[in-house]
Parts: sequence; structure tokens; C-alpha cells
Amino acid sequence: MAEWFESVAEAHRRARRRLPKSVYLALVAGSERGSTLEDNIRAFGELGFAPRVADLPSERDLSTSVMGQELSLPVLASPTGVQAVHPEGEVAVARATAEAGTAIGLSAFGSRAVEDVAEANPMTFFQVYWVGDREKVLGRAQRAKAAGAKGLIVTLDWCFATGRDWGSPPIPEKLDLRTKLGFAPQGLLRPRWLRGFLRHGLPDLTTPNMVPRGEEAPTFFGAYGQWMFTPPPTWEDIAWLREQWGGPFMVKGITHPADARRARDIGATAISVSNHGGNNLDSTPATIRLLPAIVEAVGDDIEVLLDGGVRRGSDVVKALALGARAVLIGRAYLWGLAAEGQAGVRNVLDVLRNGIDSSLLALGRSSVHDLSPEDLIVPPDFGREIRS
Repeated sequence: MAEWFESVAEAHRRARRRLPKSVYLALVAGSERGSTLEDNIRAFGELGFAPRVADLPSERDLSTSVMGQELSLPVLASPTGVQAVHPEGEVAVARATAEAGTAIGLSAFGSRAVEDVAEANPMTFFQVYWVGDREKVLGRAQRAKAAGAKGLIVTLDWCFATGRDWGSPPIPEKLDLRTKLGFAPQGLLRPRWLRGFLRHGLPDLTTPNMVPRGEEAPTFFGAYGQWMFTPPPTWEDIAWLREQWGGPFMVKGITHPADARRARDIGATAISVSNHGGNNLDSTPATIRLLPAIVEAVGDDIEVLLDGGVRRGSDVVKALALGARAVLIGRAYLWGLAAEGQAGVRNVLDVLRNGIDSSLLALGRSSVHDLSPEDLIVPPDFGREIRS
């Protein structure tokens, strides 16, 4: 089919052709010079495989569980902010992930209500940043729980280092007439993207999940401004939120073994080894380099996930071989969403599923749970262990 693509790289190419320049640049951006963003991808290529050629399994099991949810493959949709790449945004992602038998993470900075997303995919994890006081943070979490969210993700890896050496794409606070006229030339150059939004309405730059249901949603930058002036949370705050939530709880943004142990000690269900896709503190090593030391620090006491740089099924297998339970993807599914909407997200997940299955076959492993460091060739200088 003409709409089908065989790789995440092809989804990326199509997204670039179909998105207005400023929207595309916002997707591919990394902080400062982008060294962390580049290392997230490059590091996977430094890991080799040790394949086998006989007595290979005729069937392979890709299923796993994350925060109490049974998944058909070890890949989840990571929470990302306002998804102006497609009119249906997070709802299209929710439908696609539900079709694929996996979970979606919905950002509190997302553009679609948690009630709509959870209805489209019952395996919804709701993500919060520490914005406002304890009661405001808890209010968002309680709204998500009432909507049916199965787990809470608190994201901590953000220090507002958003400067980029090559310049940042302009993101408007609201789409008033002046803003629309300013962006019109970009939209006219991408008629398919423009037709979709004219049919369904222009991108919603508000954040409906930042307030109780029924209240007027703040703009993205209004919520962001409140976040900037909120004191960073303490581990005591995070422990309090976990207790108040009372269900599966993930701490996202771990790169330091000491933080992994603190997350474990407060009773978190899971952690995600993450550097915010290269959008936090630049020069932080790739997450796959840091993963082994973090797995060693917390052992089997907590579920360890990884995000950052995953573009192929073989990348997923490498992360699992080094101790991750599953991975979260961000840009990969957003490119699929931009390319073909809901079908494009499902396409990306199918590409990754096929790549995982092929890698398991070549390695002689019948299950993702059988993978180990013995399946990899790891260069002596690959890891980046942080002393703690």
C-alpha cells in the first residue's frame, strides 16, 4: 500500500515532507548543541549482536507487563506535549496503541482530555510535572484516576534548558488572527496538513488536563509559566504523591543510580531511564549507556524502562538485553502520526514489533524475557557509569 512504510526512518521522511517547518523543527529539536540527542541514537549503533544459526525458536513471545498492564510488546507510547502534528492528536495515538495491545502515556501538557484518551485506550498512564502546590498536582492526578488512568508517571528530568544553538522554532501562545496570518505561508506550503486542521479545527494550544474538568484550560505557555515559577519537588513531595495516588507509579527522568535507589525506596513501581529525549541538560550521556549501572543499582526491586533514541525493533532488543523491562518511544510515533494519523502510529508499532521478532529469531531467543547481555557485543568504552 502507498500509505504503508517499512521503517521509522521512512515515517520521519514523510513527516518532514508534510509538516510546516516550525512544527517539524519542534519535533526534532534537542537542547543546546544537541549532543545528548545525537548520542541517544548513536549509542545503539555501537552495540553489536551475537546471533545464532540453528535450533532457533519457531515461535517468539513478545509480551510483557508494565505497571500491572499486560502488553503485547515491550513498547509504550511516551507522554509528549501538545501534538499539533495531526488533528486527532493523542486520541489517534490512544486508538493505535489500543489496537496494538499496548499502553499510552498522556501528558498533562497534552491537547486532548484524559477522559477521551482513556476511553480510546483503557491502558492509559497519566503523566504529571510538578506544577503548582501539592493540592493542584494531586487534583490533576485525581481527575486522571476518575477517568480510568491505570498508572501515574511523574516526570522530573526538566531544568528549562531549552536554548538551542541553531535557534528555536517559534511556538505561539495562542492562535489569534495575527498569529494565523504569520504562519499562513508555512501552512500553504503543506496543504495536506492544513486541510486536515481546517476540516477538524486548528491546533488546540490549551492544556485541558491542567485544571479540574469543566474549568477553562490555560494556554500551553500559561501552564508552562506557572511551572517555571514552581519550586522543584523534593523526594518527600514525590513520596507524598505516590502515597496519595495509591496505585502504579513511575518516576521518569532517572539517569543517576542514587536517584534510582531513592525512587525504589519511596515505593515507586517503575522508573524510566530518560534524558527527556535530549531536551534536558545537554552532554548527559545516552540513556542506553547509563542503563546497565542503574539496573545494577536497583536489581529486581523495581521495573526499569528506558526511553531515548529508539528507532528500530533491534534497539528495543538491545535495551531489554541490558536489563530494561520495556521502552517508551516519543518522536518515532509522532512521525507516524504526522505521516498517516492513527494508521501511521500503528504502522510504527508494527515496524518495531517485526524488528523485535526478527531479532529474537536471529538470537535464538523464544521470549523477550530470555534476553541477556550475552546476546550483545558491548565495546569496552560503551558504558557511562555515574559514581554514587
